[in-house]
Amino acid sequence: MALQEELESQGNWLFRRRSLLPLAVLLAGILVLLFTVRTVGTVFSTVLPYWQVYECLCLAVSLAGTWIRIYTVGHTPVGTSGRNTAGQVADSLNTTGIYSVVRHPLYLGNFLMWLGIALLTCNIGFVTAFILGYWIYYERIMYAEEQFLRRKFGDTYLHWAEQTPAFLSRFNRFKPSGLPFSWKKVAKKEKNGVFALFLLFSLFDFIVAWQAPSVSVNFGLLVMTVASGIGYVVLKYIKKHTKLLDEQGR
Repeated sequence: MALQEELESQGNWLFRRRSLLPLAVLLAGILVLLFTVRTVGTVFSTVLPYWQVYECLCLAVSLAGTWIRIYTVGHTPVGTSGRNTAGQVADSLNTTGIYSVVRHPLYLGNFLMWLGIALLTCNIGFVTAFILGYWIYYERIMYAEEQFLRRKFGDTYLHWAEQTPAFLSRFNRFKPSGLPFSWKKVAKKEKNGVFALFLLFSLFDFIVAWQAPSVSVNFGLLVMTVASGIGYVVLKYIKKHTKLLDEQGR
């Protein structure tokens, strides 16, 4: 198999299993955090007196990624930018809004969300491994997606791709989206991610408070976790039993 076809095949295989990467990062991150907290002379020792401040900085990184995902999903039509895992789907080509400055905004958002969590380990080696692993993993997925889009949209895709970076945004080329922002679509699609983010930050916070007696539980973070959990349950019920979040074309 030629390298081009091999990369696309790998990308499609990884695309169908991309939900497994967060689980691997989470399990590895917990083990690394436990090791780092117990090891004297690490970065964690320097961060420890300012743990909650550092935690807020990490949360800001993750929330930046969440905002990118929310903005992206809120401005896209049905049939694009989905959570499908069976295969590539694109009823139309998104080229405005955030897609006018970066070709893969959802993966950029995912990267920042998980980077914030990786930074909680205070382990430079783990953070570096995460960045390299994410790059290799998603580079192949992005390659497979772009091959699909190239075949489906031809010159329209090529013209857009020539002007729009794959991952590093070029803000001076921003073009407003032709669709208004839809909170209904965001509520349907992103409720899981928001709750999971706060839940994971609380989990890491509890681990640090458990292993380092001088650190107390961040109750502000705990409140946000409970609030986002309640919101998740309510929105899931509304989505399943009503049509309040339904919106034509979104």
